[in-house]
Amino acid sequence: MTVLRSIALFALAAVAEIGGAWLVWQGLREHRGLLWVGAGVIALGAYGFVATFQPDPNFGRILAAYGGIFVAGSLLWGVIVDGFKPDRWDIAGAAVCLFGVALIMYAPRG
Repeated sequence: MTVLRSIALFALAAVAEIGGAWLVWQGLREHRGLLWVGAGVIALGAYGFVATFQPDPNFGRILAAYGGIFVAGSLLWGVIVDGFKPDRWDIAGAAVCLFGVALIMYAPRG
């Protein structure tokens, strides 16, 4: 159950951070305005709070593992929201990152 909770928190953190960055991008680069930027800043702040609910107490481990989630999540966001079409190298790289997340977070310790 702890692993499922951790995975759910990583997914929520990815939506908050990637979504927040996307909103800022849209507000500035796509000229949608400061309301989009403000919503993005709030979402980015929410990401910082979500990460604190991870069951593992080690900040460095959580943020290192989240890096892999961010890579895969960013590609997935691009597919769903922006119509991005990843190539085999994007997919392979994301798979490597997710394997790294699994090693960092869920390998037996002790």
